[in-house]
Amino acid sequence: MNKSKNVMESKPILSLLLTMSVPPIISMLIQSMYNIVDSIFVAQIGEKALTAVSLIFPLQNMVSAVAIGFGVGLNSCIAINLGAKNNEKINRAVSNGIILTLIHGIIFILVGMFLTKPFLRMFTNDPEIFKWGYEYGVIVMCCSIGILYQLVLEKMYQAIGSMIIPMVLQIVGCIINIVLDPIFIFGGFGIPSMGVVGAAIATVIGQMSAFIIYVIIFRKNNHGIIVSFKGFKFDKEIVKSLYSVGLPSSIMMALPSVLVSVLNGILVTLSQSAVAFLGIYFKLQTFVYMPANGLLQGMRPIIGYNYGAKEKERMLKTIKTSIAVVIMIMILGSCISIFFPSYILKMFNAESELMALGIPALKIISTGFIFSAIPIVFSGVFEGIGDGMRSLTITLLRQLIIIIPAAMILAKVFGINGVWISFPLSEFVAMIISIVLMKVKLRTIEV
Repeated sequence: MNKSKNVMESKPILSLLLTMSVPPIISMLIQSMYNIVDSIFVAQIGEKALTAVSLIFPLQNMVSAVAIGFGVGLNSCIAINLGAKNNEKINRAVSNGIILTLIHGIIFILVGMFLTKPFLRMFTNDPEIFKWGYEYGVIVMCCSIGILYQLVLEKMYQAIGSMIIPMVLQIVGCIINIVLDPIFIFGGFGIPSMGVVGAAIATVIGQMSAFIIYVIIFRKNNHGIIVSFKGFKFDKEIVKSLYSVGLPSSIMMALPSVLVSVLNGILVTLSQSAVAFLGIYFKLQTFVYMPANGLLQGMRPIIGYNYGAKEKERMLKTIKTSIAVVIMIMILGSCISIFFPSYILKMFNAESELMALGIPALKIISTGFIFSAIPIVFSGVFEGIGDGMRSLTITLLRQLIIIIPAAMILAKVFGINGVWISFPLSEFVAMIISIVLMKVKLRTIEV
């Protein structure tokens, strides 16, 4: 912990940011492959199977939202207290975080058991889609404890500057998933063909394996963090601190679930293939946004530490450098999506109708990537300094307040293309407002 602390204070910003960010970027890309691999294999079963898994995506994203959001709260708390040199509070924060994550897991078991069917009924009457969606959804929801702990522990390690372990364990979990997917879906090595159920089981096993390895590693080297449950009581101040950042962050992560559900409701009246494309897009866009979010994972501890240490100049340098890197990522993502959309869609065994709809849709949506760079970075900065509400405001603008009304209105004017146009429009407006919010906040930060 001392080594990480000294690095946060003294290492050149660009070098520090890359050192802290490259492992999370790789980790986030690997994480996105959990859903991507499932979809590629499930697409071989048929478009209905792919639609079923796409409909469950919002529930899966909700689990990840809680885990990552709460983990960000823990990450921020640890980083700020590292800068303030308060190790005792770090220990209490981790202990409280472990218990609260268990409670989150129990809640999601109940959600999987009792809410999966009502959720699916809102979007489909097709018996095959409903059956496959229910089977997949119940398994991933009721066995979500693995991904919950995996992502929370990932954020804990990142907060103390340990970036390699989370990256390696993401790779391990993904490899397990990739190996098991074709075996469990299509059968092999004495295991019967299980279809969509097999895809869900493979994903869960990959997640649980990574979590178990985390526990083993932490027991061998706790990096100076002491976890104790003897006479455990919730620390109200810490719980409030964790959720003041974690809850807004979880809401931000859950917003794509709300967005996908609302857009599915709009698109299902226009084209069933549009629903399938939207599911594909929200998996594909992770390859653009996951590197950016991975960079933010490296940025947050740097911002939080220097905020706690009252090093405003290093904060500003970190922000500027992060914006430059994220803009480059977004430009690359836009170019690939605009110039090679057919190759991308063919990975999902897209049929002629889906190709005809998806190619122009992908080109339109991707024009908004570059506008999203500044709001994404500023949202991460606010999380790093413990200002969850401003961070939430930016994300609400991007993924709810602007895009949903715009999609509803533009769909009536331009049809399906109106829905796609709402994506870059919302990113542009959010960019302008986020710049204003950041300028106001920076004036209040003391040196």
